[in-house]
Amino acid sequence: MKLSSEVLKNKLLKHHVARQPILDAKKKLFAYELLYRDSEENAFPINTSDEQATSRLFFNTLMLVGFEKLTAKQRAFINLSTDALLNDFPKLLNPSDTVIEIVERASNISLIAQRVKDLKKDGYVFALDDYDGDPKWRPLLELMTYVKLEIDDPVEKTNAHIKELKCEFPNIKIIVERIETYEQFKVLEGSGCDYFQGYFFARPEMVVYSGVEPSKVTVFELLRCTAKEHLCFEEVHQRVAKDVAITARILKLANVRIGNANLHITSIPQAVVYLGEDTIRQFVRVLALSELGLEKPSELTKLALVRAQSMALILTKVDKSLSQQGYLVGLFSVLDAILDTELSVIIKEFTFDSIITDALISLRGNLGECLKLVKLIEKKDYSEVKFVVSKMDSELTVEDVYSFTLDAMLYSDEILDAIAE
Repeated sequence: MKLSSEVLKNKLLKHHVARQPILDAKKKLFAYELLYRDSEENAFPINTSDEQATSRLFFNTLMLVGFEKLTAKQRAFINLSTDALLNDFPKLLNPSDTVIEIVERASNISLIAQRVKDLKKDGYVFALDDYDGDPKWRPLLELMTYVKLEIDDPVEKTNAHIKELKCEFPNIKIIVERIETYEQFKVLEGSGCDYFQGYFFARPEMVVYSGVEPSKVTVFELLRCTAKEHLCFEEVHQRVAKDVAITARILKLANVRIGNANLHITSIPQAVVYLGEDTIRQFVRVLALSELGLEKPSELTKLALVRAQSMALILTKVDKSLSQQGYLVGLFSVLDAILDTELSVIIKEFTFDSIITDALISLRGNLGECLKLVKLIEKKDYSEVKFVVSKMDSELTVEDVYSFTLDAMLYSDEILDAIAE
């Protein structure tokens, strides 16, 4: 399926983020502050909590687009909500190129202080945002590398705050925000202020990226790790465990397979022990695919399953070492229709292996020939099927191919029945 560039542009989900430069006294770029946005309107969206902004900035933008693209390889200041800071979000950041900002609405200061102490041991650097002089911040001040102040009116009040802070915490670097005029900058320049930020230098710059829906990124990663010859269950488990829906459906399908046996599977590790690696590999792939296709007709999911299983069976006869990758190529070959996105875009975004890329885009190699074959069967182009079969392997027959296709159709029916709600 090929979409026009305009349709493709409309179909892809857009991710918005703003970045505002932080400059030193010589007006040289020191870092960027990354600011969450949900549209091309360059403002923090109303009715959005700190927790929502943090999670969306991380998973809609930073994890998908990447720091280097967003910051031009400069250091990034990133706001974290209280919950995000106390949980595992900081571990998603590289301490060498980020500064974690503690927002002015932060609560549980004592818990945050302990968390900051622990993270500083791993090299993380912190800034206290919008410091207002409230005594409640005192446990944090001695742990901060940076403190950010909003400029006062008159600006001389800001000077006094800077001098007080520098007197008590001489090693803290002070950043003044919301500088709007040259006069304000000149006054602050001589006050001991270290870095400057505001409209006088630059308004936040909007950066817009298009990409696949972020909730589906985990699903793609899941599919990729099942393409390996030897399945690393811990790698699969780490991804599955983050998605309640996928976990529930894997367990449901496992229990359906058990039937009337006097056993009820309640965990993914238990399912693996009982069913074995190959079966759980299939479960993961099929259920991940069903998650991708929730808003699409089930026929697309069925087509993907038939292609995947057909390719896996054919390749057991042609080159058994490619059977697992063949299954994956069969699934991926339908993702353009499921995601309304060209395969070239998906492949570029998720950096698939070259052997899978060549098969999907150019129909090259044994995987590509096999994909071509299953597509010819769908078109009922029997003369071309015979020609491709003769090219692939002397032991593979046309009768084998049609038998495998029938088996694959029965397989897809069984799987779809098992995972049906």
